[in-house]
Amino acid sequence: MKAAPIYKTNDHRWWIIYDQEEQRVIDSNVYVVESRGEFMILDPGGFEIFPQVFAAVTEIAPPSSIRAAFVSHQDPDIASSLPLWAACNPAMQWYVPKLWDGFIRHYGALDTPFVDIPDEGMDVILGGRKLSLVPAHYLHASANFHVFDAAAKVYFSGDVGAALLPPGHSAFVERRKANEAQEDKAFAEHIAHGARYFHQRWMPSNRAKKDWIERVRNLDIDFLCPQHGAIYAGAHVRRFLDWFDALTVGSALDHNYE
Repeated sequence: MKAAPIYKTNDHRWWIIYDQEEQRVIDSNVYVVESRGEFMILDPGGFEIFPQVFAAVTEIAPPSSIRAAFVSHQDPDIASSLPLWAACNPAMQWYVPKLWDGFIRHYGALDTPFVDIPDEGMDVILGGRKLSLVPAHYLHASANFHVFDAAAKVYFSGDVGAALLPPGHSAFVERRKANEAQEDKAFAEHIAHGARYFHQRWMPSNRAKKDWIERVRNLDIDFLCPQHGAIYAGAHVRRFLDWFDALTVGSALDHNYE
């Protein structure tokens, strides 16, 4: 796995750690945000990929300088590395959904300090800047959160926006600036790589989807950063919201299992 920059000023930066080539486990992105020398890691990954993620993080910052970690929901691909990170830096503060607190501790974190995120969300201050922990319940977990950095216009969207891409993919959905038709084609090609199936099958609630889209359309977002696949930048953010808005989810209910 490797680290690539998303947003950068003198004292405020975002990175994605991505491109897991092993196919035994699902491809997962990890994000790191820095503000004025303070670091937070977002959805730090599963136990299986910890060595690769750790190596990539050390290219950005000493692991001991990571002040906090954010866990969007309970899945093992984002949270089962928790005890390994806690061993590297016992002082790291963990932000986890309140509903999943006791479940996440099953990964082996009984003595790790948790801040329980209430259902309505909360704000976190990193290096003097505000990060908003935004409710995204039922997309796909019953308690689920995203992270919005208004200063950087970066929105970490967890499983929303995910695509199951082949090894070696780019960090960003391709942008073809010649004309809008070419950009539309690049977006459609990306969606064809597993994004449609992922959202139809893993997202259970059309009502939750509509509620989230209505709220997120009001935010000023330049980068929509999912936990699987590639980042949507610029006009691709609108393209994704329009596409997701029109998609019917909860596809498993269409089958008769009797």
